[in-house]
Amino acid sequence: MSHLTDSQLNKLEQSLLEEKQELEHHFEGDDTEVDHNESLRASTGELTAVDNHPGDVGTETFERSRDMAIDDNLDWELEQINHALERIKSGEYGTCEVCGKEIPYLRLQALPYTAFCIDHTPERKLSDDRPIEEQVMTLPPKGAGEHRQQDAGRFDDADAWHTVQEYGNSDSPAMAAKRNVKDYNSMSTDEE
Repeated sequence: MSHLTDSQLNKLEQSLLEEKQELEHHFEGDDTEVDHNESLRASTGELTAVDNHPGDVGTETFERSRDMAIDDNLDWELEQINHALERIKSGEYGTCEVCGKEIPYLRLQALPYTAFCIDHTPERKLSDDRPIEEQVMTLPPKGAGEHRQQDAGRFDDADAWHTVQEYGNSDSPAMAAKRNVKDYNSMSTDEE
């Protein structure tokens, strides 16, 4: 800690304590906190999710998983802050846990809880946990999606009407722009 002045160390410790207080306040059990282990039905207050639009249930599921990811990240950050406060007490704060080199003050200002220099910062890996639904999902039928990009960039607006017109439209021969139209094939206004 010889590279940090008492003033710098006090500022960093105060910053860690303030951040710790904010995170602990976040995790305090208040009435608005959602228990992520309770069912979707209980957390939304709905009697059933069956009568809801699938998009509503999907939105609720997304919001719940997002909140869980945020809580996991904040919990990790709280652990790092507690570890940094312990390092301050033991006199090890401000040095890299791997190589023992001094961590620059500017880096500590940006990440006061860091215990690593830039060269030895471990990469945080994403979770390998996958949704349970993936265990029962089957592959699409053979051929689904094959050659999807075959005509990419070759279909323009002018071709769109001709393609749609092949399948017909809501016009009938009685409503045609031309006079004396007897069938659907003669309804086209384009010169061929």
